[in-house]
Amino acid sequence: MSIEELYDDAARERAVAEPPKRVDAPVRLAFERDRARVVHAAASRRLAAKTQVVGPQTDDFVRNRLTHSLEVAQISRDLARALGTHPDIAETAALAHDLGHPPFGHNGERALAELSVGCGGFEGNAQTLRLLTRLESKTFDADGRSAGLNLTRATLDACTKYPWPRSDADGPHGVHADGTPRVVVKFGVYDDDRPVFDWLRQGVEGRGRCLEAQVMDLADDVAYSVHDVEDGIVAGRLDLTRLDRDALWATVRSWYLPGVDDAALDRALADLRAVGSWPRTSYDGSRRSLAAIKNLTSDLIGRFCGSVQEATFAATDGRPLVRHRADLVVPESTEVEIGVLKGIAAHYVMQADDRVSLMERQRSLVAELVDAIWDRGPDALDPVFVQDWQDAPDDVARRRVVIDQVASLTDASAVARHAALVE
Repeated sequence: MSIEELYDDAARERAVAEPPKRVDAPVRLAFERDRARVVHAAASRRLAAKTQVVGPQTDDFVRNRLTHSLEVAQISRDLARALGTHPDIAETAALAHDLGHPPFGHNGERALAELSVGCGGFEGNAQTLRLLTRLESKTFDADGRSAGLNLTRATLDACTKYPWPRSDADGPHGVHADGTPRVVVKFGVYDDDRPVFDWLRQGVEGRGRCLEAQVMDLADDVAYSVHDVEDGIVAGRLDLTRLDRDALWATVRSWYLPGVDDAALDRALADLRAVGSWPRTSYDGSRRSLAAIKNLTSDLIGRFCGSVQEATFAATDGRPLVRHRADLVVPESTEVEIGVLKGIAAHYVMQADDRVSLMERQRSLVAELVDAIWDRGPDALDPVFVQDWQDAPDDVARRRVVIDQVASLTDASAVARHAALVE
């Protein structure tokens, strides 16, 4: 059975039926069309100017949310192909996974969550679903309501990292990849987006994620654990040949792996150091040093994905690895090794007093911007949001429009809008 045959008509269904393409148009399968729609979405372009860990304007080398998403997409596609699940679905989910993030990364998400308590909260993944199914411009239903990009059911399901509403969310714990503490509960759908969420989850019971969403999530974890270390080395902030073990393990436990003992962390670091491309000399900025780092990055990604592939195959006994028929298996040793890499980046790159004060200023800017737009109403909105404001039945719905507007901004446009409306 081919990979296409493993996905039935329900998986390919769109919320709004679409007429067939012109006979002279290039032939593309349903999931290929989904990928193209995400690539061409305005929200995808805005990722280039949104913070990943540090602001995109701080350095020519630093990753932004777009470059991070492209790297996650590559890992996700390769792992999906190796597992036998649909590579287009997994890649599209990876390309879309950060679309809902507001300016200033998780710091902006925290600010908007605090400002939107009365209208259903804010969460980057729930905002991603809202963008894909409502805010992006592509398709309208028979009643004239936007259906967003009108992606297939299987693709939307793969884009849903937290398939539950806010009311069912667990309490926040741990930290984000940028080091900020998690204060936002994780959920994947706002209450007023429940109809499309219920449609895409038809036939699925409980909170289980489809396999393609699990692939996307692992690819995200692998990408930032490896690439943050790479960025830190090139920036001169860390040296893999000189690691302060005791201080490092304290960071790993406080940020990522609270229950892991020293012996497990020592073993994980020893296994990582045994990777043939692990550096034996300090980075010196030469072309050879850059190549060595790239080789390490490639080897680590291959190591993590290979271990997951092997463990998943061993646990599934030949069952098709598609949608809700199987789960990804991540060995504990791999989880600890990824946690060690995250801890290295956290300890040497992210724990800085200047970042703490900057993040406080960013949250204040977001709060002042929301207040200013709320006070001015539709005159302060982009034209695309004006109709949403006019159609809103009450202040709760209008507040959501303001949150949508601010969430759509890039770091630079949020600063510029704040200067125009507040300063």
